[in-house]
Amino acid sequence: MKDYFNNISKYNFWEEKPEIGFERKEYTNWLKQFMNNRLIKVLVGQRRTGKSYILRQLINHLIENGVSKENTLYINTEYTAFDFLKNYKALDQFIKAYKKHFSIKGKYYIFVDEVQQIEEWEKLVNSYSQDFTEDVEIVITGSNSSLLSGELATLLSGRYVKIQVYPFSFEEYIGYHKVKRQRSSFLKYLNTGGLPELLNLDTEETKRHYLGALRDTILLRDVIQRHQIKDSSLLTDVFKYLANNISTLTSITNLVNYFSSKKRSTTYDTIANYISYMEHTYIIHKCERFDVRGKEVIGGNAKYYLNDLSFKNFIYGSNQHGYGYLLENLVYLILSAHGYTVYVGHLRNKEIDFVAQKDDITKYIQVAYSVEEETTNEREKSALLSIRDNHEKWIITMDELPYSNRDGVKYIQAWELEDRL
Repeated sequence: MKDYFNNISKYNFWEEKPEIGFERKEYTNWLKQFMNNRLIKVLVGQRRTGKSYILRQLINHLIENGVSKENTLYINTEYTAFDFLKNYKALDQFIKAYKKHFSIKGKYYIFVDEVQQIEEWEKLVNSYSQDFTEDVEIVITGSNSSLLSGELATLLSGRYVKIQVYPFSFEEYIGYHKVKRQRSSFLKYLNTGGLPELLNLDTEETKRHYLGALRDTILLRDVIQRHQIKDSSLLTDVFKYLANNISTLTSITNLVNYFSSKKRSTTYDTIANYISYMEHTYIIHKCERFDVRGKEVIGGNAKYYLNDLSFKNFIYGSNQHGYGYLLENLVYLILSAHGYTVYVGHLRNKEIDFVAQKDDITKYIQVAYSVEEETTNEREKSALLSIRDNHEKWIITMDELPYSNRDGVKYIQAWELEDRL
């Protein structure tokens, strides 16, 4: 067991401080407010969005505020050094050995990255969270939304808090690059995406290779292996189709017909399952339609958005449908990251890009790359004005010159959006 501690020492803070990266204060502050209790803290999100760095940043914060280095244990199941932790029993034995090895006294902290790789991990987490003889706090991460679904959510009911980790926001992007919040920097962000590791890569070719490998890892490990998918090429092509049709109303039937026209044999259930599996990995998001008048979700067609625009920009080309589609995708991500539940609004024969709801707040939002042409401006505005209630109505645009609010409609420049939410 001593060899195990030697092998994993470099990932922990026991001797030297590991790399903690650019501090993502939104997430570390969220974690801090839920510390000092027995709640299990859960970070979920797509692979490579920075969950591991956030854990290390929290560990660093604890140590800087008086927690002994030895009283923190960091485990990352993605590293081969932790391959011996196959199941919850092995993890339990290792934690006991860790406590003995360092003669742990007082409260200690366990951090497990990609916890879903450990078989029946929930048994250990549930046991430790309930055991009043253990003075311990547990923080875990996972890359699949089924991590806390069904029976597991019931098992841990009332004893965990969860937050989704997104790629770098625009505020984080400009903070990382130390540039001003303005149109030019937002346009670069729109053309790059926010995956943290991508920001350190220099050439487009390198970025394409990195993103291709990331896409394949997500689809292979989190979908194909997990769900025993037989037609892996079809799964990849479904993802490609959705990436090339972001911000466009899509139906499962249309996808089946599309692949049938390409002489690809498939069924409605197969396509529906593939999309659902990809949603679970957070690589894509489904945005359902919402009847503004009837105040209810409408089945059938939906829009799909990428979790990060870099997949579109560097793998499938950025300008096939124009920048307006990219902007709409990005606005969806910004709204979601700020805690809004987001729908596509439907009102008679009109479409509202987004109906965003949080608590008792509702916003109706149109996204237009430019409204300099009066016909475009009138079209976007008239759709909002057709809604007969008093909730806020916004048009988000990339136009350089700001517009005055008209008829109760607010015009917001895209690079100012996060500051307005």
